[in-house]
Amino acid sequence: MTVVFLLLGAMFCIAAVVCKWIILIDAFQDSVLKGLACLLCCGLYMLYYELFEFEHEHKWQIVLGSWFLTGLGSFFLSLGGLTIPGR
Repeated sequence: MTVVFLLLGAMFCIAAVVCKWIILIDAFQDSVLKGLACLLCCGLYMLYYELFEFEHEHKWQIVLGSWFLTGLGSFFLSLGGLTIPGR
């Protein structure tokens, strides 16, 4: 069961990274400084950019997908890491 949780967690985390990459690529296409700010400012500017400046046909699916997939991925990874084999 541990392997299943770890695989699910990894799958959700990879999907969240893809969503974040879409946003980051859009930020770099908008301006190099905006892209660098999204990349280097610990997520604070990325959050601002996601909510107010990111314009995409599927904006809310990408933004909410990145948030919820990150949460689901970390949840399943913690379930996989906290399972004690043999008990």
